[in-house]
Amino acid sequence: MKATGIVRRIDDLGRVVIPKEIRRTLKIREGDPLEIFTQKDGEIIFKKYSPIGELGNFAKEYAEALAQVSGHITCIADKDQLIAVSGGSKRELLKKEISEQLERAIDDRTIVLANKNDSHYIPVLMNEGDNRYNAQLIAPIISEGDAIGAVIFLSEDGKTKMGEVEEKLAQSAAGFLGRQMEQ
Repeated sequence: MKATGIVRRIDDLGRVVIPKEIRRTLKIREGDPLEIFTQKDGEIIFKKYSPIGELGNFAKEYAEALAQVSGHITCIADKDQLIAVSGGSKRELLKKEISEQLERAIDDRTIVLANKNDSHYIPVLMNEGDNRYNAQLIAPIISEGDAIGAVIFLSEDGKTKMGEVEEKLAQSAAGFLGRQMEQ
């Protein structure tokens, strides 16, 4: 744990304000859910809650099945990071922060089907040029009316063009994951 040197008082309703600098750094927005942990020594820990992150091992196994069927690198993302990766370098992708453009596409519920040179191609990861991926397909995961993440197919092969079959597969997977979250 890292000390910030910031001290806040609890108001008469039991509220504590999380400073703007911390909210901005951790990408915590108004309405975002926070999970609360306590420890015996009196520590209280707030952690951004990722509903899709709750799927954990299931998301990992599902990504593996999708990668086998599609033949593409398959990622499952929440609105902050890639939580499951299969068919590609996990070290380069897993738990990496997603780009602001990808976060906007998720929020906009936009399906992105693009090749590297297309104007609507978006980087998947924050602060990294995703130049090695020649094709991408991004399908948002919707649960109880909220956009909570995405199913992402990536291809390094310069000859690969993703089409209707991959789009339907990604949409089906995103729909299935969204329904899993509702149960």
